[in-house]
Amino acid sequence: MTSVVTLSCPSCLVTNRVARERLEAAPKCGRCGQALFQGLPMALDQAGFDRVLANTEIPLVVDFWAQWCGPCKMMAPVFERAAAELEPGCRLVKVDTEAAPALAQRYQIRSIPTLMLFSGGREIARQSGAMDFSTLIRWVRTHL
Repeated sequence: MTSVVTLSCPSCLVTNRVARERLEAAPKCGRCGQALFQGLPMALDQAGFDRVLANTEIPLVVDFWAQWCGPCKMMAPVFERAAAELEPGCRLVKVDTEAAPALAQRYQIRSIPTLMLFSGGREIARQSGAMDFSTLIRWVRTHL
């Protein structure tokens, strides 16, 4: 029997159903035709975050950041590179805490950058502070 997972399209946020064994085969969105995995983090506002969290069955790695934050700027290329490495096993997401303060409050983000790992819609790990590439990859894989 084929296992099916749901995930949100990074382009149009529509929920797609994909056979788990086809995740590595560059699946495309059934609505907009864009690649479901683009090797880049998804930048989301609050509504987009809530939708992706509710409709994505693969783990989410979320970077809570702000434009004025020096360590966040240093970590941005690391997080982008990690998206290319970890997809399709995980979906990487960026949330600007200045643009989505209610999300920062909901998850009690006290310092940035803060990374959170969600599985099944629930937080399973959290880490504050910038990380280098190998530390980030190891942190994600350790908690999955």
